[in-house]
Amino acid sequence: MIDTKFLRENLDLVCEGIRKKKFDCNLDNFLSFDEKRRAIIGAAEKARAGQKAANSEMAKLKKGSPDFLNKVKELKTISVHVKELQAEQQAIESAWQSLVMTIPNLPHESVPHGENEDDNEVVKTWGDQNASSSHAKPHYDIPWFEEYVDLSRGSKVTGAGFPFFVGDLAQLTRALISFFLEEAGKAGYIELIPPLLVNAESAMATGQLPDKEGLMYKTITDELFLIPTSEVPLTNFYRDEIISIDRLPLYHCAATPCFRREAGSHGKEVRGLNRVHQFDKVELVKWTHPETSFDELEKLRNDAEQLLVKLNLPYRVLSMCTGELGFPHAKQYDLEVWAAGQKRWLEVSSCSNFTDFQARRAGIRFRDLNGETQFVHTLNGSGLAIPRVLAAILENNLCEDGGVRAPEILEPWMKKKIIGPG
Repeated sequence: MIDTKFLRENLDLVCEGIRKKKFDCNLDNFLSFDEKRRAIIGAAEKARAGQKAANSEMAKLKKGSPDFLNKVKELKTISVHVKELQAEQQAIESAWQSLVMTIPNLPHESVPHGENEDDNEVVKTWGDQNASSSHAKPHYDIPWFEEYVDLSRGSKVTGAGFPFFVGDLAQLTRALISFFLEEAGKAGYIELIPPLLVNAESAMATGQLPDKEGLMYKTITDELFLIPTSEVPLTNFYRDEIISIDRLPLYHCAATPCFRREAGSHGKEVRGLNRVHQFDKVELVKWTHPETSFDELEKLRNDAEQLLVKLNLPYRVLSMCTGELGFPHAKQYDLEVWAAGQKRWLEVSSCSNFTDFQARRAGIRFRDLNGETQFVHTLNGSGLAIPRVLAAILENNLCEDGGVRAPEILEPWMKKKIIGPG
């Protein structure tokens, strides 16, 4: 949630930030409700003060006297007026809150200006794209791929985009998760095993609602949402809490399945492992002091990058332009791995700083050295998303005999050196 005081005092700046992010929201409507809200709050406080004063005056009068009885009538009239104002305040507060929740976070000044993905800035590349096997081919064209990633049976059991991972690729998936979690632990992240379903308040706190409701799976009876990323339950771990300043920064991680509808995807974007509706991912989440959050973003990005380095997978880092930033994001880096068979980059991680946007919605604060409460800054990054990492390993490490070399770093969890029938 954006700081409404900042919005009132910097309306032109807020409008420009929203325009750069290519979001639409009715700020005039918000300001109208904001003015009504502040007026009704003032009127309600004045009426309650009058009610309190009348009560004090009545207490000094002789019970049953004419002045006492007149004061009783006066209090009844005041009481009715107070209740009317409270009901009006509640209605305006509800409408005001709904409007506030539609206002996106503003882009940080360091974010490159741009309209679409063509304007994202490449800030780093690592590895040799041409060093991959000369036998590289798209992972979905490897002859044995569908034996180990059974999309057809997954479609039969659930629907398109819900694959079965079989044998070697089930083991490789488990090895990657174990490797990612162990590296996260070395970097100071405390592991959690969170719920896979969250309520609307949790989804609202992180900004999935109202922005991405159509991309989430929702239960009918309980109106709970399957998590699109473990960022949602992890961030809400400290919802409505005040964190001691000496505990900041806090790091947590989790490995969970994630569920996304991915509406509108088509063509090569959805072939094989490029885009599925259920996938495993390790998530890294931080709660930081506002003064250090952008330094923490660089550290978070490095934590994710080192996983790709140790897997020996070429990658690049993009600083996402304003037009590509999501609803709650202030700054975002995307890490893309090189898929040698498809000869294209595949996103495997987004590392983002939400500043105090999520913390305001979730009520996550800390008490500073002066005893005042402030909102923390929240950050999160994928460390990493499994399916496209699998795709890159299959494509970049394909051997002449049709097998795939398992990354050496995974040896503690993956004893097979060659994956598949090769």
